[in-house]
Amino acid sequence: MAIITNHARHLRRDPSRAEKSCWHLLRDRRINGVKFRRQHPIGPYFADFACVSLKVVIEIDGEHHAYRVEADARRTAAMESLGWRVVRFWANEVVANPEGIWAEIEQVTKDSVTPSPRLSP
Repeated sequence: MAIITNHARHLRRDPSRAEKSCWHLLRDRRINGVKFRRQHPIGPYFADFACVSLKVVIEIDGEHHAYRVEADARRTAAMESLGWRVVRFWANEVVANPEGIWAEIEQVTKDSVTPSPRLSP
């Protein structure tokens, strides 16, 4: 477990510009009051951002992801098989249009909220 924690810490210390921008949107429960974590381990992968309570993953794809389509598809499928909803954004989109990213993530978190069951009196 210590190896996983150390790797996650390393990833958090060296974020890309787009990851910094996205974290600014997500931190401190700014979107719909939901908590996101950075570089959260899911199976053998680290999600860029994860909301554990809603099982939502936000992935920021840089230019190198254009050449990793199959690997990213496997990664997404693995996370989805564990019950996570994966949403991907291009890094340049995050930097150029943070308001649009905010709106999309806001909608995803609203859609992912499940109503709590009503208890009978």
